[in-house]
Amino acid sequence: MNDMALADVLPKLTGKISPDRIRLMRVPRPPKELIDGFKRIGDATSVISDIMDELGITGSVGASVLKPTLPSVSIVGPALTVRNILQREHVYETAKNHVNRMAEFEAHNLALPGDVVVIEGVAGVSNMGGISAQTGKRQGEAGAIVAGGVRDLGHSRRVGYPLWATEITPVTGKWRIETVEINGEIQVAGVRVAPGDIVVADETGVCFIPIARATEVLAKALKKSALEEVKCEAIEAGISVADLPGNA
Repeated sequence: MNDMALADVLPKLTGKISPDRIRLMRVPRPPKELIDGFKRIGDATSVISDIMDELGITGSVGASVLKPTLPSVSIVGPALTVRNILQREHVYETAKNHVNRMAEFEAHNLALPGDVVVIEGVAGVSNMGGISAQTGKRQGEAGAIVAGGVRDLGHSRRVGYPLWATEITPVTGKWRIETVEINGEIQVAGVRVAPGDIVVADETGVCFIPIARATEVLAKALKKSALEEVKCEAIEAGISVADLPGNA
């Protein structure tokens, strides 16, 4: 079944969040050639960050902030957004009464293959654990970006689900977090992200590319990447530093 056919088949909701808090049932689907184009770029986030600077687009976050949990992994896909806040009640009350208002599982439920779950999360606690990561892997997601804590790294690594997160913590968010919106606009490390924006992440960092500018960014990024490949080939060929292409 192709992406268009999948998009037409809406899942039964889990009930973990009120339906009126889900702004879009499906993330806008970018053209396949757009995703494939970004996947062809070497050192992708560095190249794309440079291009976004030239175009006046804010959208790059370093790996010292959003830390990758798997080495040598890169992902590209449209953002499926989640916004979490703290529950009002004290954790001792919510834990005693089993009050769990987290709903990233609804995001997994809505995800199509290749989507990237992007969470505006809560600091100091986990916004995604191992079972959640395994569910995302089973759904075919490319991975997740979390502004906040995650946990169970061994689990997510074993199933090969890549995460970029600002914190690692064993503290559960189950009794502390409330998911208040899915597929609305969010803020991640100071960057505004809308559902359907293109996410590119690798060991250097994460780039959030507004979907309205993605074609423009890709064209310039492919050109820059090709020029850098030519320069690398010249270095390998022993061309003198003074004569390397692009030094002017």
